[in-house]
Order: sequence, then C-alpha cells, then structure tokens
Amino acid sequence: MARFRRALHALYHGDSRAALRFQGAVFVVDLAIIAFFLATPALSGEPIYLWLDILIALVVGLDLVARALAAADFRRWVRKPDVWVDAFIFVTLLAPAWFANLGYLRALRIWTLSRSPALWRGLRRHGLAHWEDATRAVINLATFLLVVTGFVYTGFVGRAEGIDTYVDALYFTVATVTTTGFGDITLPGTWGRLTSVVAMIVGISLFVRLAQAIFRPRKVSYPCPQCALTRHEPDAVHCKACGHPLKIPDHDED
Repeated sequence: MARFRRALHALYHGDSRAALRFQGAVFVVDLAIIAFFLATPALSGEPIYLWLDILIALVVGLDLVARALAAADFRRWVRKPDVWVDAFIFVTLLAPAWFANLGYLRALRIWTLSRSPALWRGLRRHGLAHWEDATRAVINLATFLLVVTGFVYTGFVGRAEGIDTYVDALYFTVATVTTTGFGDITLPGTWGRLTSVVAMIVGISLFVRLAQAIFRPRKVSYPCPQCALTRHEPDAVHCKACGHPLKIPDHDED
C-alpha cells in the first residue's frame, strides 16, 4: 500500500513525463465532467442522463479516493475547501433525485479545477506564468456566473416572466452582473430582489478583479526570505516591504 501511495503521489504531483501525461488526462476528464454539468438542464429529461450521472459519479469518486491516497498529509488534504466541494458534488451525483434543486452547485467544479497545481504548472512550463492571475480571475467570474444562472433557473423558471429556459436565466444573470439593467426580465418577490443585489455586488467585484489582473503591472510569486511577502515586480532586487535582497529567477527563460 505504501508503494501504491507513493506511485499515486508521483502521478498527481510529479513532473516526470508519465506524470505530465497522467495530469493532462485528468485535466481532459475534468473538462468533460464540467461539460456534462453544464449540459444537465438539456439532458436531465433524456434516458441516457442517469447512466451518464452514474458514470461521472464513479469517476469523481475514484478521483477523490486516489487524491486522498496520494496526499502527503491526509488531515491537511481533507480540510481543503476544494475537497469538500468535490465531496458534495459526489453526493449529488449519487442521489440526483434528492439533490435536484442543488444541482446547479456542481458548477463549482470549475473552481476546484482551478485549485489544481497541474494547471498552473502547465502555464509556467509554457512561459505563460504572467497570465496566471488573469486566468484565475476569469475562472472565478465564470464559476459565479454559472452558479447564479443555475440558481435563477432552478428557483425561478416558470415563476418569473421571461425565464423559460437556461439561456434566459444566463441572459438575466449577465445583464444583472454587468449592471446593464435592461429591465425586460426581473425576479419576483423578496428572494428575487436579494438574488439580484448579490449578483450585482459580487459580480462587479469579480469584474474589477479581472480588470486589475489584466491591466495592472505584472507581478510574480516569490516569497521574501525575511518577511514572506509573495508578490513582487519581476525585476525587483529588494523586497518593497522589508528591503531584504531578492533573487527572483527569470521566469521568461523557464
């Protein structure tokens, strides 16, 4: 068992050729799972939906078990938020009828995917480390849009005038988050107004974060040996917080 766990750890966290192939395959499978979650509103009435749901549950469950065995510190691993999100998604897949009204939370799988170190190692390996902050901001914004869209579709389809399909819910969410305010679709009742308020406040914050990540001067992650500040300009020779000399490697040549 110890040898098996070391092998899993090498596959999930290593940088050998075999590990990179494995991590790439896992990433592709994760994208397919996310695509299934996004297609759920269209597939939920089809006979094949239940079989796909069971298959995805099996894959997610095996991935959770494998990641648990590959963890160097299980107690630390099990406390991670993305692990709890994946565990919740696994439960919703095991009992789709019981958690039908919470199925939209499966979109959080996009966020847990962004927590994978393999994704960011791939960016750095291809000289795209300067896009890491912007990519994280895009993923956070996309996750929020899809979660709110799912909530609106689940809670207000057929109840709010103009929301009859998933696309209608997505249109309302984007219009609200961007504060465009066309007014052709509104959510009724107190819960509808609260949903709109939360969407506007959080959505604008995420848009601002995305704009900052794209347009502000690029920084790199390099912990200062003295004060542990991690964000510095790429050409910094001293820490701006404590003045300690820095030796930041040239990421453009990695």
